Amino acid sequence: MTDKHQQAEEMRDEVPSTVARSDDKAVRTYKKTLESAEETYGGGERAHRTAYASLKHTHEKVGDHWEPKERRGPSDPQAAQGAPASQQRPRPTAQGVDANASKGHLDQVARRVGIDNPQDLGRDELVRAIEKANARATARARKR
Repeated sequence: MTDKHQQAEEMRDEVPSTVARSDDKAVRTYKKTLESAEETYGGGERAHRTAYASLKHTHEKVGDHWEPKERRGPSDPQAAQGAPASQQRPRPTAQGVDANASKGHLDQVARRVGIDNPQDLGRDELVRAIEKANARATARARKR
């Protein structure tokens, strides 16, 4: 049997670029969930949404990649709903930002993605600012 690192390396070409730039655990989580979801739901958007939902329980988006969260669990109110409720009553997502993290943690992430004076922003403003910074970083990474 191959080791987990080698397994993740083999999967990197088969996952979205932001996941491919992430740690081995993120790659394996996304890919294995996607495979299971494709068996259950068939290929397509629903399988990918399921894979991202699984990834967002263990990782948060920081810049152009995903990093392990301090605590496992839903990252925003949309993720906290079950699948039927999330389809019937969709809520805004935090685009991979761990909106349930502490303000201190959000401040640290904000500094890392280039947001000046994050302590001056409220929690919701900070989450939105990190979302925008992550989107910019991802766009830059895709141009490389």
